[in-house]
Amino acid sequence: MDIQLTAKNSAIPCEVTIDEENGVYTIRKEDTSGEVFDNFAALKQWILDHWSEDQFLDYNEYQLLLMKLEHYEEDN
Repeated sequence: MDIQLTAKNSAIPCEVTIDEENGVYTIRKEDTSGEVFDNFAALKQWILDHWSEDQFLDYNEYQLLLMKLEHYEEDN
């Protein structure tokens, strides 16, 4: 699963990648640096701790991300 969010301070979108099959859990931040996580739980917690809807042009993108994370967690 790849999810992109348009940050207010960046021309390049933020991106969340969850690929359980290959063990890839990453985030590209608005400054284009990234974070790599060992598991889904760590990725989700980082998002909750470091991102908020007011960082993005469309706050609905952030809400949709949270919803997709919840669905992913329920399904796995």
